[in-house]
Amino acid sequence: MSSIVSLHAFTESQQQLVQEIAPDYKLTIGKAKELDPSVLKNAEILVGWARNHADTLLDPDSKLKWVQTWSAGVDYLPQAELSDRNILLTNTSGIHAIPISEMVFGMLLSMSRMLKQAILNQASRNWDSNDTAMSELHGKTIVIAGVGEIGTATARLAEAFGMNVVGVRKSGKPAPHVSKMVKMEQLEEVLSEGDYIINILPLTEDTKHLFNEQTFSAMKTGACFVNVGRGATVQTSALVKALEEKKLSAAALDVFEEEPLPADHPLWGMDNVLITPHFAGSTPHYSERAFEVFLENLKAYVKNEDLPRNLVDYSRSY
Repeated sequence: MSSIVSLHAFTESQQQLVQEIAPDYKLTIGKAKELDPSVLKNAEILVGWARNHADTLLDPDSKLKWVQTWSAGVDYLPQAELSDRNILLTNTSGIHAIPISEMVFGMLLSMSRMLKQAILNQASRNWDSNDTAMSELHGKTIVIAGVGEIGTATARLAEAFGMNVVGVRKSGKPAPHVSKMVKMEQLEEVLSEGDYIINILPLTEDTKHLFNEQTFSAMKTGACFVNVGRGATVQTSALVKALEEKKLSAAALDVFEEEPLPADHPLWGMDNVLITPHFAGSTPHYSERAFEVFLENLKAYVKNEDLPRNLVDYSRSY
């Protein structure tokens, strides 16, 4: 009997749905460290990924044909090996649109309305009504680098706040709520227009350290930078320099090149930096939404149809 192995928990009703759709498959659920390696080796469908068992999953005798990750990013997977073996790879891209777009605006409001400083003042019982650094989002220009589903949701909120929305994506294809869309080759050109720069790009060979000294130099002096994409798309030393030299007025960061961010890193001590521990995509609805992606793909897989949701293109790494 063919096997589905999930490294993520399913509710009883979800397990029933899987068995109804794929009655000829045995479903096994458990953490990778608790499963016998032979179970992983015999899995035709794997939900999640077991980094410590990559050799087993990619063994010449492995039965693996499809990996459904529980994450949007797939830069941590051995894509070359998966591609060589013609193993399908799908991710959960799109399910983060609501929590991450809301997180972005929490960050923007924190920077524009001085909420971080207010919290610090409250902790020290300091009534500081100095409002000279206050600003408004209304009328400002937001540049969104990486307009997929998260970027489109962010653009919708930006439009509601009365912001001018500029989008950057590889295809340059228009998107709802984006008044101006350009291709990646025009990134530096539009960075000079942005009061707020939002990085939602995936990590690929083309995007690693895309935000570097040259890119930060192209930004408008006093711009605010937000990173909710991938840590390694930003050259951290260049970001620190841009903040120290006041090229950027502030930054809000959820992802970093090195995670956890070392306790002695200079970013921790910067008053104009807001740090969150890579939880922008967290939501109580995460597993529910991820399961919906898997289920839709499973329905197609058992019918030998093309997978309809989030099939990764190995040539683009996303």
